[in-house]
Order: sequence, then C-alpha cells, then structure tokens
Amino acid sequence: MAPADLNGGPVYQLTEAFSMSVDCETQAEIDELWEALCAGGTAGRCGWLKDRFGLSWQIIPKGLGILLGNPDLAKSQRAMQAMLTMSKLDIETLQRAADGV
Repeated sequence: MAPADLNGGPVYQLTEAFSMSVDCETQAEIDELWEALCAGGTAGRCGWLKDRFGLSWQIIPKGLGILLGNPDLAKSQRAMQAMLTMSKLDIETLQRAADGV
C-alpha cells in the first residue's frame, strides 16, 4: 500500500479547511518552526504556511490574541495592520506596532 492510499489517494487533497496551529513562546521558536516547515513548502501571509506535503500551518506567538484583542482599539488595530504586512510573524515588530513605536 502506497502512503497516498492511507490518505484516500488523489481523490482527497489537503486544504486549508484542516490546519495545524502552533503557539510559540519565543521568536526563536517561531523562526525554527517556520524554517523547518517551509522547507519544500510555501510561505503564506499572517503566520500561515503550507509544508512540503500541502498541510497548512499557522505559526503564531502565544501573545498574539492579547495584542489583537487589546481593549485599546488603536493598539489592536496597529498590531493587526502590522501583522497583515508579514509572512512569518515577528513578535517584536507586532509589539512595537501595538505600542505605536
């Protein structure tokens, strides 16, 4: 039996409807996972990527929800705007944007 047969063969392809999300503690962890998972795959936007098998991943900093959900609407909007310009997320850049720096 070929590995593709275990997945349902070419009839069932991976889509973004199923993805893995990893909350990373540090930028080093984001960088390491991003590099490993993008090898042979494709980088997306806002922390999303597809690995070499076509599986979608979101590699995000653990505090992203706090930045984007900040009760100070201006801070959350600045963090969101910064995130929308990124492929791999950068914790320091997101935090500086939220702080208006």
